[in-house]
Amino acid sequence: MRCALARGAVVRQHCGVGPQQPSPRLGPLYAAGFVTAFGANGIAAAVGGEHVELGLSLAWLGVFLALYDVAELILKPLFGALSDRIGPRPVIVGGLVVFAAASLIGVFGAGPLWLGLARLLQGAGASAFSPASSAAVARLVPAHRRGSYFGRYGSWKGLGYAGGPVIGALIVHVGGTRWLFAILVAMSLVTAVAVLVRVERIAPLPRQRATIAVLLRAVADRQFLVPVVVLAVGSAAIGALTGMLPALGNGVGIPLLVSTLAVAVLAVTSSLVQPLAGRAHDAGRLGAGTAGVVGTLGIAVAFALLAVVPAVGTLFVAALLAGAAVAVLTPVAFAHLAGTTPPDRLGRTMGSAELGRETGDAIGPLVVGGVGSAIALPFGFGAFAIVALLGTVAAARTTR
Repeated sequence: MRCALARGAVVRQHCGVGPQQPSPRLGPLYAAGFVTAFGANGIAAAVGGEHVELGLSLAWLGVFLALYDVAELILKPLFGALSDRIGPRPVIVGGLVVFAAASLIGVFGAGPLWLGLARLLQGAGASAFSPASSAAVARLVPAHRRGSYFGRYGSWKGLGYAGGPVIGALIVHVGGTRWLFAILVAMSLVTAVAVLVRVERIAPLPRQRATIAVLLRAVADRQFLVPVVVLAVGSAAIGALTGMLPALGNGVGIPLLVSTLAVAVLAVTSSLVQPLAGRAHDAGRLGAGTAGVVGTLGIAVAFALLAVVPAVGTLFVAALLAGAAVAVLTPVAFAHLAGTTPPDRLGRTMGSAELGRETGDAIGPLVVGGVGSAIALPFGFGAFAIVALLGTVAAARTTR
């Protein structure tokens, strides 16, 4: 009786009745995904190229680049849990406002300390609105179309990762680093207003109390752990290729512009293929286990090719293959997590999944760079191919 009298798309969805609106208003959530990706990569690339003019030594540059990820590693699970408690929308809006305030520090502040503070607070803001946006997508869309919508969300994030360095470099070339920070202020504030106005309120659901033992069992459960491992492998592959493809190309005499173009091909391919993979999952043609196995195996093959034949053609073949592989596994893994998580804990689950991706993003370059510096860089790519194969073994254990 209660379900029959329920009002609102979200409530009807959880009562087992489809929402009347055929298309949820998710544009502002896609924009939030773009902002975090564009801010992360655009600022990193622009400041990396201008670090001497900004008074940053190489050591300070390394600290500056790491601060964003450090904030995300610590805070994403916490803000994900907060979105479960108070609803995703206020967490998204608050995170975007913090991101805008942090970017404002970059507009008026000068010197390493101010830039470091801006970067740290940007990471804190992204820690809030990134997992909360994923949770909002999972709550607002029909269960049978989660793959499609997560594919679109991932596609917009991919465009931010791909376009961030190029657009950021152009903005800095025309007006300086402060212009880039100012544009991020405007982007984040406009997105915050759009989320507040366009995205419907998502009421927090009643939560059941859980002991530490219950939480540990949930984290160790195969339904959670395997998709997060798969996501971490995909994120590690992107991180390793973005940083190490130019280094590999330089080692074999490939011009930097060509290697950078291969990185762009990687990001664009991932953005284009994700919506297709999501739709295939919703249509029942691509299960979570299959997507995980195909994705991680494709990554392993791409890295093995780079290890065995480090040449111009191989760079682009590997970029295409890895980009498509990551695109196959990402939206399906998120849809699987959303479908196997109680609705009242979606925020915490998405925050923990994002934590796994951030960990992978750090591990990928460390494996390739560490083994590569100890032996030779192609061996580093070969070592990561083995890591990806371990992900394939894990993905094969995905249950329906």
